[in-house]
Amino acid sequence: MALHKPVMCDEVLYYLNLKPGDIVVDCTIGEGGHAQILLEAISPDGRLIGIDRDEDALTAAKENLKKFATPWWTLSHDDFRNIHQGILGRLGIKEVNGILFDLGVSSLQLGTPERGFSMRLDARLDMRMDQHDNVSAYDLVNKLPAFDISRILREYGEERWANRIANAIVRTRERQPIVNTGQLRDIVLNAIPYKGKSGRIDPATRTFQAFRIAVNRELEALEEAISKAVPILKESGRICVISYHSLEDRIVKNQFRRFYNEGVLDILTKKPVRPKDVEIASNPRARSGKLRAAEKR
Repeated sequence: MALHKPVMCDEVLYYLNLKPGDIVVDCTIGEGGHAQILLEAISPDGRLIGIDRDEDALTAAKENLKKFATPWWTLSHDDFRNIHQGILGRLGIKEVNGILFDLGVSSLQLGTPERGFSMRLDARLDMRMDQHDNVSAYDLVNKLPAFDISRILREYGEERWANRIANAIVRTRERQPIVNTGQLRDIVLNAIPYKGKSGRIDPATRTFQAFRIAVNRELEALEEAISKAVPILKESGRICVISYHSLEDRIVKNQFRRFYNEGVLDILTKKPVRPKDVEIASNPRARSGKLRAAEKR
Protein backbone atom coordinates (compact mmCIF):
# COMPACT_ATOMS: atom_id res chain seq x y z
CA MET A 1 0.00 0.00 0.00
CA ALA A 2 1.42 3.38 -1.03
CA LEU A 3 2.25 5.63 1.89
CA HIS A 4 1.12 9.20 2.02
CA LYS A 5 4.20 11.42 2.19
CA PRO A 6 4.27 13.23 5.56
CA VAL A 7 5.17 16.91 5.76
CA MET A 8 8.10 18.45 7.69
CA CYS A 9 9.22 15.24 9.40
CA ASP A 10 12.52 16.67 10.62
CA GLU A 11 10.78 19.69 12.11
CA VAL A 12 8.15 17.52 13.79
CA LEU A 13 10.81 15.38 15.45
CA TYR A 14 12.81 18.42 16.50
CA TYR A 15 9.93 20.26 18.13
CA LEU A 16 8.24 17.26 19.75
CA ASN A 17 11.63 16.19 21.18
CA LEU A 18 10.42 12.67 21.91
CA LYS A 19 12.44 10.05 23.82
CA PRO A 20 12.25 6.26 24.09
CA GLY A 21 9.37 5.33 26.36
CA ASP A 22 7.32 8.47 25.70
CA ILE A 23 3.59 8.49 25.00
CA VAL A 24 2.55 10.48 21.93
CA VAL A 25 -0.82 11.16 20.29
CA ASP A 26 -1.10 11.57 16.54
CA CYS A 27 -4.48 13.30 16.33
CA THR A 28 -4.67 13.03 12.53
CA ILE A 29 -2.86 9.79 11.85
CA GLY A 30 -4.07 9.47 8.25
CA GLU A 31 -2.13 6.70 6.56
CA GLY A 32 0.53 6.63 9.26
CA GLY A 33 3.28 8.69 7.64
CA HIS A 34 4.19 10.77 10.69
CA ALA A 35 3.29 7.86 12.97
CA GLN A 36 6.18 5.82 11.63
CA ILE A 37 8.79 8.41 12.55
CA LEU A 38 7.12 8.98 15.91
CA LEU A 39 7.22 5.26 16.70
CA GLU A 40 10.88 5.10 15.78
CA ALA A 41 11.57 7.97 18.21
CA ILE A 42 9.73 6.43 21.17
CA SER A 43 10.78 2.79 20.63
CA PRO A 44 11.32 0.32 22.16
CA ASP A 45 8.86 0.84 24.99
CA GLY A 46 6.91 3.99 24.08
CA ARG A 47 3.30 4.17 22.98
CA LEU A 48 1.48 5.95 20.17
CA ILE A 49 -2.25 6.61 20.03
CA GLY A 50 -3.48 7.40 16.52
CA ILE A 51 -6.80 9.14 15.93
CA ASP A 52 -8.69 9.70 12.69
CA ARG A 53 -12.27 10.27 11.57
CA ASP A 54 -11.63 8.43 8.32
CA GLU A 55 -11.96 4.65 8.52
CA ASP A 56 -10.20 4.21 5.16
CA ALA A 57 -7.21 6.13 6.53
CA LEU A 58 -7.11 3.95 9.64
CA THR A 59 -7.14 0.81 7.50
CA ALA A 60 -4.16 2.17 5.56
CA ALA A 61 -2.37 3.17 8.78
CA LYS A 62 -2.84 -0.29 10.25
CA GLU A 63 -1.22 -1.81 7.20
CA ASN A 64 1.64 0.69 7.13
CA LEU A 65 2.42 0.33 10.84
CA LYS A 66 2.36 -3.46 10.99
CA LYS A 67 6.17 -3.64 11.10
CA PHE A 68 5.97 -2.14 14.60
CA ALA A 69 4.87 -4.29 17.52
CA THR A 70 1.15 -3.68 18.10
CA PRO A 71 1.49 -2.99 21.86
CA TRP A 72 3.31 0.20 20.85
CA TRP A 73 0.36 1.70 19.00
CA THR A 74 -3.42 1.95 19.24
CA LEU A 75 -5.73 3.31 16.55
CA SER A 76 -9.02 5.04 17.34
CA HIS A 77 -11.81 5.89 14.90
CA ASP A 78 -12.98 9.08 16.55
CA ASP A 79 -13.03 12.87 16.39
CA PHE A 80 -9.92 14.43 17.91
CA ARG A 81 -12.20 16.68 19.96
CA ASN A 82 -12.70 13.58 22.13
CA ILE A 83 -8.98 13.25 22.87
CA HIS A 84 -9.31 13.47 26.65
CA GLN A 85 -12.22 11.57 28.17
CA GLY A 86 -13.47 9.75 25.09
CA ILE A 87 -10.16 8.39 23.75
CA LEU A 88 -7.37 8.54 26.32
CA GLY A 89 -9.85 8.00 29.13
CA ARG A 90 -10.85 4.62 27.66
CA LEU A 91 -7.18 3.66 27.53
CA GLY A 92 -6.50 4.73 31.11
CA ILE A 93 -3.99 7.38 30.00
CA LYS A 94 -4.03 10.67 31.92
CA GLU A 95 -0.96 12.46 30.54
CA VAL A 96 1.16 12.31 27.40
CA ASN A 97 4.57 13.61 26.31
CA GLY A 98 3.65 14.80 22.84
CA ILE A 99 0.68 15.67 20.64
CA LEU A 100 0.73 16.16 16.87
CA PHE A 101 -1.94 17.60 14.59
CA ASP A 102 -1.36 17.47 10.81
CA LEU A 103 -4.45 19.18 9.44
CA GLY A 104 -6.07 19.22 6.02
CA VAL A 105 -6.92 16.57 3.46
CA SER A 106 -4.78 13.49 2.87
CA SER A 107 -3.55 12.18 -0.46
CA LEU A 108 -5.76 9.14 0.05
CA GLN A 109 -8.86 11.31 0.37
CA LEU A 110 -7.92 13.51 -2.58
CA GLY A 111 -7.04 10.52 -4.73
CA THR A 112 -10.26 8.58 -4.10
CA PRO A 113 -12.82 10.04 -6.52
CA GLU A 114 -15.92 8.80 -4.70
CA ARG A 115 -14.96 10.77 -1.60
CA GLY A 116 -15.68 13.99 -3.51
CA PHE A 117 -12.77 16.02 -2.11
CA SER A 118 -10.98 16.71 -5.39
CA MET A 119 -12.25 19.17 -7.97
CA ARG A 120 -10.07 17.44 -10.57
CA LEU A 121 -11.73 14.02 -10.18
CA ASP A 122 -15.40 14.21 -11.12
CA ALA A 123 -17.51 12.39 -8.55
CA ARG A 124 -20.53 12.87 -6.33
CA LEU A 125 -20.24 15.80 -3.93
CA ASP A 126 -19.39 14.35 -0.53
CA MET A 127 -16.31 15.68 1.34
CA ARG A 128 -17.13 13.87 4.59
CA MET A 129 -14.01 12.79 6.47
CA ASP A 130 -16.21 10.48 8.53
CA GLN A 131 -18.53 8.56 6.23
CA HIS A 132 -20.95 8.05 9.13
CA ASP A 133 -21.72 11.79 9.32
CA ASN A 134 -25.16 12.72 8.06
CA VAL A 135 -24.38 15.95 6.20
CA SER A 136 -22.34 15.99 2.99
CA ALA A 137 -21.30 18.74 0.59
CA TYR A 138 -24.25 17.69 -1.60
CA ASP A 139 -26.63 18.67 1.20
CA LEU A 140 -25.06 22.08 1.76
CA VAL A 141 -24.83 22.94 -1.92
CA ASN A 142 -28.39 21.87 -2.70
CA LYS A 143 -30.29 22.86 0.43
CA LEU A 144 -28.81 25.97 2.01
CA PRO A 145 -30.15 29.41 1.04
CA ALA A 146 -27.85 31.72 -0.93
CA PHE A 147 -27.13 33.83 2.17
CA ASP A 148 -25.73 30.85 4.09
CA ILE A 149 -23.73 29.57 1.13
CA SER A 150 -22.21 33.02 0.69
CA ARG A 151 -21.30 33.13 4.37
CA ILE A 152 -19.58 29.74 4.16
CA LEU A 153 -17.59 30.80 1.10
CA ARG A 154 -16.62 34.12 2.66
CA GLU A 155 -15.75 32.87 6.15
CA TYR A 156 -14.18 29.49 5.35
CA GLY A 157 -12.83 30.13 1.87
CA GLU A 158 -12.08 33.84 2.11
CA GLU A 159 -13.71 34.00 -1.31
CA ARG A 160 -13.98 37.50 -2.77
CA TRP A 161 -16.79 36.49 -5.14
CA ALA A 162 -18.87 34.65 -2.52
CA ASN A 163 -22.19 36.32 -3.37
CA ARG A 164 -21.83 35.74 -7.10
CA ILE A 165 -20.96 32.07 -6.61
CA ALA A 166 -23.77 31.51 -4.09
CA ASN A 167 -26.36 33.05 -6.40
CA ALA A 168 -25.06 31.00 -9.33
CA ILE A 169 -25.37 27.81 -7.25
CA VAL A 170 -28.98 28.61 -6.33
CA ARG A 171 -29.93 29.45 -9.92
CA THR A 172 -28.41 26.21 -11.19
CA ARG A 173 -30.05 23.94 -8.63
CA GLU A 174 -33.46 25.44 -9.44
CA ARG A 175 -33.13 23.68 -12.80
CA GLN A 176 -31.45 20.49 -11.60
CA PRO A 177 -29.61 19.22 -8.51
CA ILE A 178 -25.87 19.85 -8.32
CA VAL A 179 -24.64 16.31 -7.91
CA ASN A 180 -20.98 16.15 -8.91
CA THR A 181 -17.75 17.96 -8.16
CA GLY A 182 -17.35 18.80 -11.85
CA GLN A 183 -20.70 20.59 -11.88
CA LEU A 184 -19.75 22.69 -8.86
CA ARG A 185 -16.39 23.61 -10.33
CA ASP A 186 -17.99 24.70 -13.61
CA ILE A 187 -20.51 26.85 -11.75
CA VAL A 188 -17.71 28.57 -9.83
CA LEU A 189 -15.62 29.18 -12.94
CA ASN A 190 -18.58 30.68 -14.77
CA ALA A 191 -19.55 32.87 -11.82
CA ILE A 192 -16.14 34.43 -11.25
CA PRO A 193 -15.23 37.34 -13.55
CA TYR A 194 -12.18 37.05 -15.75
CA LYS A 195 -10.03 39.18 -13.44
CA GLY A 196 -10.72 36.76 -10.59
CA LYS A 197 -9.30 33.83 -12.52
CA SER A 198 -5.70 34.98 -12.54
CA GLY A 199 -3.22 33.45 -10.11
CA ARG A 200 -1.52 30.14 -9.58
CA ILE A 201 -4.36 28.35 -7.78
CA ASP A 202 -7.50 27.02 -9.41
CA PRO A 203 -10.31 29.61 -9.00
CA ALA A 204 -12.57 26.93 -7.50
CA THR A 205 -10.08 26.01 -4.76
CA ARG A 206 -11.50 28.39 -2.16
CA THR A 207 -15.06 27.18 -2.77
CA PHE A 208 -14.11 23.52 -2.35
CA GLN A 209 -12.08 24.36 0.77
CA ALA A 210 -15.01 26.28 2.26
CA PHE A 211 -17.54 23.49 1.75
CA ARG A 212 -15.09 20.88 3.07
CA ILE A 213 -14.47 22.92 6.24
CA ALA A 214 -18.21 23.45 6.73
CA VAL A 215 -19.10 19.78 6.17
CA ASN A 216 -16.53 18.57 8.69
CA ARG A 217 -16.81 21.53 11.11
CA GLU A 218 -13.02 21.68 10.98
CA LEU A 219 -12.34 25.07 12.56
CA GLU A 220 -14.56 24.64 15.60
CA ALA A 221 -13.18 21.11 16.01
CA LEU A 222 -9.60 22.39 15.94
CA GLU A 223 -10.21 25.10 18.53
CA GLU A 224 -11.94 22.66 20.86
CA ALA A 225 -9.31 19.96 20.35
CA ILE A 226 -6.38 22.22 21.25
CA SER A 227 -8.25 23.39 24.35
CA LYS A 228 -8.60 19.77 25.43
CA ALA A 229 -5.16 18.62 24.32
CA VAL A 230 -2.97 21.11 26.20
CA PRO A 231 -4.19 20.12 29.71
CA ILE A 232 -3.23 16.48 29.16
CA LEU A 233 0.39 17.27 28.31
CA LYS A 234 2.91 16.36 30.97
CA GLU A 235 5.25 19.03 32.28
CA SER A 236 7.73 19.75 29.42
CA GLY A 237 5.44 17.87 27.05
CA ARG A 238 5.03 19.42 23.62
CA ILE A 239 2.28 20.07 21.11
CA CYS A 240 2.94 20.53 17.41
CA VAL A 241 0.37 21.62 14.79
CA ILE A 242 0.82 21.72 11.02
CA SER A 243 -1.82 23.81 9.25
CA TYR A 244 -2.34 24.55 5.58
CA HIS A 245 -4.33 27.78 5.41
CA SER A 246 -4.58 31.04 7.30
CA LEU A 247 -7.83 30.23 9.12
CA GLU A 248 -6.34 27.16 10.80
CA ASP A 249 -3.06 28.90 11.53
CA ARG A 250 -4.86 31.81 13.18
CA ILE A 251 -6.71 29.46 15.52
CA VAL A 252 -3.48 27.68 16.49
CA LYS A 253 -1.68 30.99 17.10
CA ASN A 254 -4.51 32.38 19.22
CA GLN A 255 -4.91 29.20 21.25
CA PHE A 256 -1.19 29.00 21.97
CA ARG A 257 -1.16 32.68 22.93
CA ARG A 258 -4.11 32.17 25.27
CA PHE A 259 -2.37 29.31 27.08
CA TYR A 260 0.84 31.35 27.19
CA ASN A 261 -0.99 34.26 28.83
CA GLU A 262 -2.49 31.85 31.34
CA GLY A 263 1.01 30.62 32.25
CA VAL A 264 0.42 27.14 30.84
CA LEU A 265 2.53 27.05 27.66
CA ASP A 266 5.81 28.40 26.39
CA ILE A 267 5.66 29.09 22.65
CA LEU A 268 8.58 27.53 20.78
CA THR A 269 7.85 29.06 17.36
CA LYS A 270 7.37 32.83 17.43
CA LYS A 271 6.54 32.62 13.73
CA PRO A 272 5.27 29.54 11.91
CA VAL A 273 8.01 27.26 10.60
CA ARG A 274 7.83 26.70 6.84
CA PRO A 275 9.07 23.66 4.91
CA LYS A 276 12.49 23.83 3.29
CA ASP A 277 12.75 24.43 -0.46
CA VAL A 278 14.17 20.96 -1.02
CA GLU A 279 11.11 19.38 0.59
CA ILE A 280 8.70 21.52 -1.44
CA ALA A 281 10.51 20.43 -4.60
CA SER A 282 9.99 16.74 -3.78
CA ASN A 283 6.57 17.10 -2.12
CA PRO A 284 4.51 20.04 -3.47
CA ARG A 285 1.80 19.41 -0.85
CA ALA A 286 4.21 20.75 1.76
CA ARG A 287 4.29 24.18 0.10
CA SER A 288 1.50 25.73 2.19
CA GLY A 289 2.40 24.00 5.46
CA LYS A 290 2.92 26.06 8.61
CA LEU A 291 4.17 24.45 11.80
CA ARG A 292 3.69 25.89 15.29
CA ALA A 293 4.88 24.26 18.51
CA ALA A 294 4.64 24.91 22.23
CA GLU A 295 5.82 23.32 25.48
CA LYS A 296 3.92 22.73 28.71
CA ARG A 297 5.33 24.61 31.68
